[in-house]
Amino acid sequence: MILVTGGTGLVGSHLLYHLVLQNESIIAIHRKTSNLSQVRNLFSHFSNEADMLFKRIQWIEADITDITSLSLAFKGVTHVYHSAALISFTSTDYKKMRKINIEGTANIVNLCISNTINKLCFVSSVAAVGKPIKGNKITETNEWNIENSNYGYAITKYGAEIEVWRASQEGVPVVIVNPGVILGAGFWKSGSGELFSKIYNGFPFYTEGVTGFVGATDVVKIMIQLMQSTIKNERYILVSENESFKTVFFTIADGFGKKRPSIKVSKLISGLAWRLTKISSLITRKKPQITRQAAKSLHTKSYYSNAKIKNALGIEFEPLTDTIKETCKNYIKNINQISI
Repeated sequence: MILVTGGTGLVGSHLLYHLVLQNESIIAIHRKTSNLSQVRNLFSHFSNEADMLFKRIQWIEADITDITSLSLAFKGVTHVYHSAALISFTSTDYKKMRKINIEGTANIVNLCISNTINKLCFVSSVAAVGKPIKGNKITETNEWNIENSNYGYAITKYGAEIEVWRASQEGVPVVIVNPGVILGAGFWKSGSGELFSKIYNGFPFYTEGVTGFVGATDVVKIMIQLMQSTIKNERYILVSENESFKTVFFTIADGFGKKRPSIKVSKLISGLAWRLTKISSLITRKKPQITRQAAKSLHTKSYYSNAKIKNALGIEFEPLTDTIKETCKNYIKNINQISI
């Protein structure tokens, strides 16, 4: 029996879809406020048998921060995919991220140990990987330094990894994946999905920062392969290509047949923007539309190596242009389901 956390998110829902295609017995946990219809809608993007596939999942109401409800979900489970997390670059969410990302993962780890789980797969992030040395590509061996990654999300994902390594020390085989920016269909109002929505509606701005991008399908297929392999106690950067935001934004616009963003945003403008939105958020008590870390990341040039995972599994990633084109087609195909 497989347990999936974070099944109502981008990675988790794509993972569930591919697991049910393999006729796996699956338990997926969800919080009381979760929108399960989003998962079912995602299934319908890829299959005419969405209802049948969706019904193969046993949904259990539980929260990774609530050990009592979580314990019930572990009954009969042999393998665990842990993708639940809070992603935020807002400083006011730091305590909440610690609670969910670190303490929640500690709960998962403790139950994996006590239930003698066969294997645990944890979805981390490139945010928890060390910075490059002398201009080289970032690899899994780069040392993580809090001075260089001193923002809440990175700190809590790194802290979560420490908990997962604790599981390996207690006899539970683990694998950790560190994806870059994940692109994929189904969640058009958050994360990278919101980017597709904005560009479809004429988003005019771009920057020339560089980071690693990867398709959601590649991420979950690799996770499944790692779990089904004899590989254990390893972590892998999952990046298809390192590309600029400018190129990605332009490719998305081309995929929609829309006008490309034409206004280059400088570091100065980004700096002014996050400061102004911070002041506005203090007045309105709403979360800022852009944070200091988000503004910084849009101009940072980070290059990641995918050599380790390619050598381990002998896989090739889907070209980024193909991932974007397919996601754009999916968006257009299902536009009637999307409330813009």
